[in-house]
Amino acid sequence: MNLMEWFSQLIKHLADLLGALGVPEAYRTITALGVVYILATLIVIGVIVGLWSLTRPKRKPPVEKPAAKEEPLEQEAAPPEAEEAAPSEEVSEEIEKPEAPEVYPPEVPLPPAEEEAVAEVPAEEVPAERPISLFERMRTGLSKTQSALVGRVDALLGGRQKIDEDLLEDLEEILITADFGMKTTQEFIQALEQRIEKGKATDPAALRDILREEIRARLQAEAGPLDLAGNSPFVLMVVGVNGVGKTTTIGKLAHQFASQGKRVILGAGDTFRAAAAEQLTVWGQRAGVEVIRHAEGADPAAVAFDAAKAAVARKADILILDTAGRLHTKVNLMEELKKIRRVLAREIPGAPHETLLVLDATTGQNALSQARLFRETVEVSGIALTKLDGTAKGGIVVAIGAELDLPVRFVGIGEGLEDLRPFDPDLFVDALFQKG
Repeated sequence: MNLMEWFSQLIKHLADLLGALGVPEAYRTITALGVVYILATLIVIGVIVGLWSLTRPKRKPPVEKPAAKEEPLEQEAAPPEAEEAAPSEEVSEEIEKPEAPEVYPPEVPLPPAEEEAVAEVPAEEVPAERPISLFERMRTGLSKTQSALVGRVDALLGGRQKIDEDLLEDLEEILITADFGMKTTQEFIQALEQRIEKGKATDPAALRDILREEIRARLQAEAGPLDLAGNSPFVLMVVGVNGVGKTTTIGKLAHQFASQGKRVILGAGDTFRAAAAEQLTVWGQRAGVEVIRHAEGADPAAVAFDAAKAAVARKADILILDTAGRLHTKVNLMEELKKIRRVLAREIPGAPHETLLVLDATTGQNALSQARLFRETVEVSGIALTKLDGTAKGGIVVAIGAELDLPVRFVGIGEGLEDLRPFDPDLFVDALFQKG
């Protein structure tokens, strides 16, 4: 029987088998051919896999490699003391294959001298951070004003050979854009012209030093630190419009006074702004001082009354009272502030001893307008100028002192707790005109 006959017989037998299984006669032959094809394919695949398994290269047993590496390791790592102390070959056979941690004696890790050298490297390569001085912080805070004022003045004077009307006009423009204000700028220009006539300024370079001294003289005339002596408790009433940083200023002052060992009480008199009392309470907790507060929408004068009573009863050194910060043009707000002052004066003689107006330096001449209106209504006695580090209009410091005769008590030169600084005119001018 040849191959074709055998294949025909195989198909016939499969067709009969499929007929017995119920497959229709029309599909038996095709189905039988398919079954034969699948079986043939599986047989071929099995043969190929078997041949591949027989012909692939055999790998060496994995046990041989570790054994080959352990012998030199053991010989190199074994300390000489172990060889001398071995009493016999039997003892050495017992410790022939120790575990990995025991292979290396204590001498194998880095010796103490090397460990100390590694520990000393970071100390030499990474020096301790140098504390930033107050002058550097002031200079950093005034960097924008220095660029807009002193930088432009230096560029102007460096390009001129003589002092003339054009030079003075350009200098006047620089002072006005730095928010010195028209009145203050004209006073500076007049002072410069008088010195020029007297022969004290013969070349443009000399104008820089003259301008520096004129600014210093005006700031010193109106400067004055906050004097807490003579009143206990000292009542500090803080006023200002919303958004100038009033509550933050109070929190920073409370922190600084508490750090000096003074007992401080805060009064949350801004009962109209949503969450104002909560914000002040957070600052009070941070500074570790007590906060007197009422419910939102309560009478601010009632808060002032309770805060004054608490300050006297607890023998506090300082009472800082927050107030509402609605628009300074609102008549009802100004009347409310007058009422608060009357309540404080009735409970504590002479209170408030300081009415501190908080102004945002970034608002420029608008801050000057606010200062005028508040001074007329509530007898402002000092200024806290915030956000001085965020503006190029630092000339407003000079304008406030020159036009309003109000001392600048504090300036904000950053966001840190220590970046609200008592105003020092000499430090301010030196940092502003520092070269390099």
